[in-house]
Amino acid sequence: MRLVGRTAVIDTLGGALAEAAAGAARAVLVEGPAGCGRSTLADAVAEQAATDDALVLTAVATAAERQVPLGVLRQFGHSAPGIALPDYSVGGRPARTEALQAFCTRVRELSLDRTVVLCADDVQHADAESLRHLQYLVRHARGARVLVVLTSSPYIPSQDPLFTAELMRHPHFRRIRLGLLSPGETARVREQDGTGGFTAEEAHLVSGGNPLLLRALASECGDTVGEADLPAGGPFAQAVVACVRRSGPAAAPIARAVALLGEQASPARAARASGTDGAAAAQGLAALEAAGILDGVRFRHPAALAAVLDETGPAGRASLLRRIARVLHEDGVPAPEVAQRLLAAAAEGRAAGEDYAREEGCVAEDGLWDVKVLRDAAEQALAQNDARPAVRLLELALENCPDDQLRATLRIRLVQITARFDPASAERRVDALLSAVRSGRVNAEHEQPLSGLLLAHGRVSDAADLICGTSAGGPAASPLDAMVDTTPGAAERLLQSARLTDATLAPLAQAVRSLFCSEQPDLAVRWSRRLLDEADACGAPGWGAVFGTLYAESLLRLGDLPGAHAHATAALAALPEQGDSTFSCAPTAVLVRACTAMGRYTEASRLTDRQLPQRQLTSLHGLAYLRARGLHHLAVHQPHAALADFLEIGRLMESWGVDRPAFLPWRTDAADALLRLGEDHRAEQLALRQLALPDAKRPHVRGPALRMRALAGDPARRPALLTEAIDELHRSGDRVETARAMAELGRLLQRDGSPSKGGAMIRSAWHLAHETGATPLCKEILPDAPLAPAPGAAAPTPPPGARPRRPGGKAAEEAGVPARLSGSEQRVATLAAQGLTNREISARLFLTVSTVEQHLTRVYRKLRITSRGDLPLDLERTDDTPART
Repeated sequence: MRLVGRTAVIDTLGGALAEAAAGAARAVLVEGPAGCGRSTLADAVAEQAATDDALVLTAVATAAERQVPLGVLRQFGHSAPGIALPDYSVGGRPARTEALQAFCTRVRELSLDRTVVLCADDVQHADAESLRHLQYLVRHARGARVLVVLTSSPYIPSQDPLFTAELMRHPHFRRIRLGLLSPGETARVREQDGTGGFTAEEAHLVSGGNPLLLRALASECGDTVGEADLPAGGPFAQAVVACVRRSGPAAAPIARAVALLGEQASPARAARASGTDGAAAAQGLAALEAAGILDGVRFRHPAALAAVLDETGPAGRASLLRRIARVLHEDGVPAPEVAQRLLAAAAEGRAAGEDYAREEGCVAEDGLWDVKVLRDAAEQALAQNDARPAVRLLELALENCPDDQLRATLRIRLVQITARFDPASAERRVDALLSAVRSGRVNAEHEQPLSGLLLAHGRVSDAADLICGTSAGGPAASPLDAMVDTTPGAAERLLQSARLTDATLAPLAQAVRSLFCSEQPDLAVRWSRRLLDEADACGAPGWGAVFGTLYAESLLRLGDLPGAHAHATAALAALPEQGDSTFSCAPTAVLVRACTAMGRYTEASRLTDRQLPQRQLTSLHGLAYLRARGLHHLAVHQPHAALADFLEIGRLMESWGVDRPAFLPWRTDAADALLRLGEDHRAEQLALRQLALPDAKRPHVRGPALRMRALAGDPARRPALLTEAIDELHRSGDRVETARAMAELGRLLQRDGSPSKGGAMIRSAWHLAHETGATPLCKEILPDAPLAPAPGAAAPTPPPGARPRRPGGKAAEEAGVPARLSGSEQRVATLAAQGLTNREISARLFLTVSTVEQHLTRVYRKLRITSRGDLPLDLERTDDTPART
C-alpha cells in the first residue's frame, strides 16, 4: 500500500488485520472529507487481506439506497453466498433479534476456516437495518477472526446518529481521521505521481492537499497546464464537483452561494442565500474547507469556483443571484453592488430562456425593492456620467415592474438618459411612452413631461395633441410659443442658473433656440458652444449632437459657413446610428444649407438624394431638412422642386398650429422660388403675408420678407424696400443675406444713375460674402473677381477697384495707422459704405448732419482714404460698444 502521507493509517490498518487473523476481532472506522482517500484505504486493506487468504466481503453504500433495507448486507451476501439474512415472513417485517443473531453466527462460522474481513465504504449512506447488523457483529464477534473496516464522512448525517458512539464503547474499536496532505507530503506526491505543470507549492495552494484534486492536477494535459489556465470541464473541475457532491446535502448549495457572493460572502449570508439553516450551513462549510475546496468562505482557486458555477447551470445561477441580491439589500449593501447581482441574474435567466422573475417574498414590506435598488444604482451611475450602465439598470427595472404608473416614470427617465448618447434610441422610447399614454394605461401626471420630451424631439404635432387633450379653459398655446417668444433676458437667466442634466436638457436647448430666434443670435452662439463643451465633459455624445447642431445652426445664421459645416458634420458623426431618426434631420439640414451656400453642391446632393420617411415629416427637424433641400434645389436651378418642399412645410406647420416664421420662414423661401418661376404676384403676396405676422417684428424674419417684396413688387419702391431690408438683415446678423441684398441694391443704384454709390455697395457686398465663405454668392456679385485660395494659402485678391483693407491692432500700430474706429465712427462709416447720404445717416442715428460730417472726416483720416467709395463694410472699432445701427 503505497499512499503518501498515510503511513500511520496504513500501519494501524495492517496491525488490525494481523490481530484479527490472530483471533482478536477488530473494528476500524476511517473518517475524512471527500477526496482524502477513505475508499482508497478500504480497497488497500481488502487487497492485502485477499493476499493473506482472508475472506473479503465488500459493500459500498450510496445515498440512493439509504432507504433500502439491508442494502449493505445484500452486497456482503453477493461476496459470500450463504450468509443468513433476516426473515420477512411475519407481516413483511423482519424478526429483528433472530436476524441479527443469524448474521453474526454465520460470520463467526466463516471465520473458523479463515479470517473474515468486512469492508463497508461510505457507511454514512447505509440503511438503518444494515447499521444495526454491523453494530451487533462488532459487539458479539469477540474472539473470532473478524475485521470490520468502515469508512464514513463526518459531515453527512448517518441513518443512526448513535452508530459511531455505539462503536466507540468497544475496546477493540479504532477510529482514524484523515486530513489534507501537508506541503511536504504534497511535494512527495509530485515527485511520485507528478502534478501537471504545477510546482509543489502551487499544487498545494490549488488543491489544499486533497489527494483526489492532486491526482486530477496530474491528469491535466501532462506538464502543459499551469495554475492560471485550468480548463473548464477538465479532470480538476470534475474532481471538484465530485468532492462537493460527496460533502453532504448542504455542501453544494453553500458552495454555489459562496461562489456567487464573492468578496461579500460570509457564513450567515451563504446560509440565507442558499436557504439552508445555520447548523446545516456550518456543516457544509466545514466539509468544503476540510476537503480543500474552500479556505474559510473563499475558494482556493478560480478553477474550483468556475467548476461549481458551471455545474449549477444558468437557471440555477439566475435564481441564486436574485436571492443573493435580496440578502445583500437587507444587509444594507450599497445599491450599485446589489444591482450588479440583479443584472447578472437577468443575464443568466436570458441564457436559460427565462424571463426575469422575482423570488418568492421579493414583494415584502418594502414593496418593489429590486426596482428601487435598480433606480438608485442608475442615478449613482449617472452621477459618474455612466449613462449606458444606467440605461441597462433602468431597462431591467422596467422589465420587472408590474405597476403601470411607475413604468411610465421609468420610461420617461430612460428617454432622458438615452438622449445622452443615442437620440435615435430616445425617439423610439418616446414612441413607446406615447403609446402607453394614448392607451390610457398611465395617469395624466405623466403627460406634461411627455409633451416636453416630444417638443424636444421636434414632434410638435404630437406635443400639440397631448397639450390640447389635457388643457382646460380654452385652446392651448402653440408648443413653439415658449421657445420662440421667450425673451433673451429670460433665456439667459435660465442658461446662467441651470446646470446641464437629463432634466434640463430640453429647457436649455429651448432657451438656446429662443436666443437663435431673437435679435441677438450671437448669444445663441456663445451659449450653445458652452453647452457643447459641457456635454463633452460629461461624456454625453447625444447631448453633444444636440448642442453641436444648435451651435452649427447659430454659426450658419451669422454667416460662418465653414464653422457651420464643420460642427454640423461633427454632430452627425456623434450619432451612433441615423436610420429613420428624426433628430438626424437637424444636423443634416444645417450641413446641406452650409454646403449649398459654399457651393459644395455634390456633397449637398448626396445628403438630399433620399426619400424622407413619413415619420420624419412629423417633426420640426424633418421640416428643417425639407427647407434645406428646397434651398439646395433653388441653388441648382430646380425651382419647381424647391417650391414643392417649401409649400409642404407650410401645409404641415399650419395643420399643426405652429406656423411661426421665426422658426421656419417658408413663405419667403417659397416667394424666392416663385420669383424664379416668373410668378411675381404670388411671390409678393407671400412676402406681404409674412410681413403681416407678429414674427415680422424680428429682423431675421422681416429682412428677407422685405427683400422678396422689393424684388416682386413695384419697381419704384424697390430701392427703399431693399435699403430697409439691408438694415433689418444687418441687425439680424445674417451676413450672407445682408451681402445678397446689398449686391441687389448696388446693381439697382448703378442702373438708376449712381454708378459710384452702386459700385461701392457691390464691393462691400462682395467683401462680406467672401468673408462668410459663400463662394457662389461672390461669383454672382462679381463674376470676374478672383476668389480666395484654399485654407492656408495666400490671402485673396480684392475685387477690381477696391482699396486694400487697412491693418488693425498691432499691425496698424507698426504701420503708424490708427485704423480702429470708435463705435460712433463705425456706425456712421458703415451706413455711408451702404450708400446712405449724410442726411439719411443723421436721421437714422439721431445725429446732426454736422456730427455725421465730423465722424466721416475722422474716419477718412484714420483709414487714409479720401471718399465714401473707399469705405469697406466690415470696419473695426477701438471700443467694446456693440455695432448697432
